[in-house]
Amino acid sequence: MRAGVAGGVLGTLAVAGAAGTANAAEPVTQTIELPTLTADMTAQVAESAEVTQQAAADYQLRAERDAAAAKAAKQAKSDLADAKKKAEAKEKAEAARKEAAERATRTASRTTLTTASTAASSDAVAPASGSVGTVISFLRAQVGDAYVMGASGPDAWDCSSLVQAAFKQVGVDLPRVSQDQSVAGTPVSLSNIQVGDILYWGGAGSAYHVGVYIGGGQYLDAANPSKGVVIQDLSGYPADGAVRVL
Repeated sequence: MRAGVAGGVLGTLAVAGAAGTANAAEPVTQTIELPTLTADMTAQVAESAEVTQQAAADYQLRAERDAAAAKAAKQAKSDLADAKKKAEAKEKAEAARKEAAERATRTASRTTLTTASTAASSDAVAPASGSVGTVISFLRAQVGDAYVMGASGPDAWDCSSLVQAAFKQVGVDLPRVSQDQSVAGTPVSLSNIQVGDILYWGGAGSAYHVGVYIGGGQYLDAANPSKGVVIQDLSGYPADGAVRVL
């Protein structure tokens, strides 16, 4: 009985083992389903491609604009440099023109003064008389005195204090400074100056120096600290204008 049971059990196990072995030998297969491409998905793909294409076009447009802006900036810089060079050249030409005009004016002034000196050469021979003579005599007596800015004599002068003191000898009260003295009398052309006329350098009303014409193409003035009161030739330092007070 036990032997029969055992045989039955063993037979059953053998059959089961065989079945298991047969199942293990069979290949395992599985079907994978791919998603179906629907119309919506096709539209999305097309839209994505269009967006990508538009982005590429925008990038190209920005690149072209940047290149154009850089080119315009470079051209503007070049134009500015050219304009600057032209302005500098024009400024130099204008400065040269002014210098030439001033040189011509100085030459003409020297020529005028030389002519006036020749015409008035008799002034150096015949001493001035009357009030003019008194003024000239006073001025000549101060030759050799020192020049000191702001000084008013009796041994040191500046240009305008000397002129003021000289004319005061004949009762003519002149202003103290050269600017005012240059417009204190009747304007006289440099070609018609006479002994005793006040000469000035600079503009009328803004003169920076004055002296007195003493004839023979010469003037007397308190020149500067290194020269003091001296007699000088107009040809070496032409005046810009003259006034007559006597």
